[in-house]
Amino acid sequence: MDQLNKPIKITVIVLRTLMGLIFIASSVVVLAEIVEPPTDLPPKVQTFQDGMEATGYLLYLIKVTELVCGLLLVSGRFVPLASVMIFPITLNIFLYHIFVYTEGLPVAIFLLVVNLVLAYVHRSSYSPLFKAK
Repeated sequence: MDQLNKPIKITVIVLRTLMGLIFIASSVVVLAEIVEPPTDLPPKVQTFQDGMEATGYLLYLIKVTELVCGLLLVSGRFVPLASVMIFPITLNIFLYHIFVYTEGLPVAIFLLVVNLVLAYVHRSSYSPLFKAK
């Protein structure tokens, strides 16, 4: 990221921070049970929610991962690691809003695009992963 010019660097920092704040807010709301889950969800959405809750751990694993990655993104520490860790969740959020519940799709697109931008900006951090031994 050091090779980027200043306006692009600032833009990446702002996008990274916004993405981190979205994940922090989303996880805190669920983990702290701040808001009651809606009861009038469409059948596909309710089935999805019921399935995650039925595992007993999946929803909490996702939300704790979102919280940790959100904190890393906001702090600017271990950003390449946070980006890799949160990518499967970001992709699933996007696919969920494409196939299950289209409400919230703009936020899902934002998260996916920012995650891809972060991956591109930090691509040199990932190059060792693609070296064959």
